[in-house]
Amino acid sequence: MLFLIPVALFILGMILASFVGVLSVRLHTGQGFLTGRSHCDACNSPLPPSALVPVFSFFASSGKSLCCGARISPFSPITEVLLGVLFVLSYLTLGLTIALPFLLVSLSVLLALVLYDISHQILPSSLLIVFVILSGLTRFLISPSISEFFPSLVTAVLIGTSLVLIHYFSRGRAMGLADAPLSFGLSLLVGQSALSGFIFSFWIGALIGVAMLYRRPRGSRMGVEVPFAPYLAAGFLLAYFTQWNIFVLIAVLS
Repeated sequence: MLFLIPVALFILGMILASFVGVLSVRLHTGQGFLTGRSHCDACNSPLPPSALVPVFSFFASSGKSLCCGARISPFSPITEVLLGVLFVLSYLTLGLTIALPFLLVSLSVLLALVLYDISHQILPSSLLIVFVILSGLTRFLISPSISEFFPSLVTAVLIGTSLVLIHYFSRGRAMGLADAPLSFGLSLLVGQSALSGFIFSFWIGALIGVAMLYRRPRGSRMGVEVPFAPYLAAGFLLAYFTQWNIFVLIAVLS
């Protein structure tokens, strides 16, 4: 019967990811994300309930819109599966503890931030505030005592401050200022894995940046502007759920 909990959490993660996708699209557009029907991005027709089932609807329709036959991006089902997997990993990491719901909601808000940053290259302050508060509460509940919570807080402050300095010394060209509170919240969320996650974020960003530059049309002199929130989220969560220690990895590789 224990396998039912991960299955239920996986399904819950997919459902919440679908809602988060709507939130990230409608936020700051004047549209309500709790009311109003979903519509097709291609022809703007209202979508039937059968088209709104996470992941299943995409494959049942062969990746095409039911109303007009337009191709549907696989990005939505990918994020739905991703959040479902993260929910299961959270359960395997924490178990059924009081901190688990706070971690699950934190991951949902983090996904909203990442999706919004990908779409708009900016992080909304309202979601950032919610994420930082939830991350702090999650870390406080995970920590056995105040004395164990305090080092995580100090590390988070140092990492957040470093990104503020990068932003100002580069005059905003290397890093957006909103990445600082995001990294602060992520550091609180992952605790002792924060430093490894911080470095992983830059490694992942560098690898993807090099790949994007390599695929750039020959002779093009245009720069590539990419949101950094996805890399921060990927790096910190990779360190947290794998518990890989960056210094041990460097020692092994050297």
